[in-house]
Amino acid sequence: MLFGAGVVAGAINSLAGGGTLVSFPALLWLGRAPIIANATNTLALCPGALAAMAAFRNDLAPVRRWMLLLVPPSLAGGLIGALLLLRTPERVFAALVPWLILFATLLFAAQGPIIAGMRRLRRQVVDRPAERAGPRAEAWPYVVAFEFAVAIYGGYFGAGIGIMTLAALGLVGFTDIHHMVGLRNFAALCINGIASVYFVTKGAVVWPDALVMIVGQVVGGYGGGRIARRLGRTFMRRAVVVIGVAMALSLLLAR
Repeated sequence: MLFGAGVVAGAINSLAGGGTLVSFPALLWLGRAPIIANATNTLALCPGALAAMAAFRNDLAPVRRWMLLLVPPSLAGGLIGALLLLRTPERVFAALVPWLILFATLLFAAQGPIIAGMRRLRRQVVDRPAERAGPRAEAWPYVVAFEFAVAIYGGYFGAGIGIMTLAALGLVGFTDIHHMVGLRNFAALCINGIASVYFVTKGAVVWPDALVMIVGQVVGGYGGGRIARRLGRTFMRRAVVVIGVAMALSLLLAR
């Protein structure tokens, strides 16, 4: 089951993102404690995050200064979020899980309109060459503060951090979607990476589960991605939203 969930999550991530809304519930369905499931899922996401960042490495060169700017808040916030997770009572986190999944699902559902808005903004800038395209230099404190908050949430739960980062970058003036996605992937790798290191040192990761899901995600990202592309982005996004809502409702009703 975990391998299958990893394959599906990898295929979804290769096309639409949101694979966490499949892999995390799979761990819960197998009876893993919510906090352990969340920590294990975070570790399983790291190889995919690294691959996603590598795919956009050429797009990071023009925004290297902004990439370096994201490192401190991403690492600090991710570590704080991980600390908070392991200090949250199991019963409290279990009660929060349905709402966290629902929140992440709503964020994912809003990803399409947000990206469409970014593209419209980019076209407006291109149509007005007299204006300077790109982020405003004076906006860096807002980016750092927002990324710090996103990283705390990411270290604590994780699903939905990508669209939060995209929205923040768009608000401060980024218009090139490739630069934005590259920065998003880099920030996600920092957040998941530091959180995973902490979870591993505290023994909060079920290694067999994580390794099976990692292999599944690699297979899904490579082979399953082709099937996902045939189904199309719209179908995959709708499927992820349906899965997320169904999982949140099932957990709420089970209480």
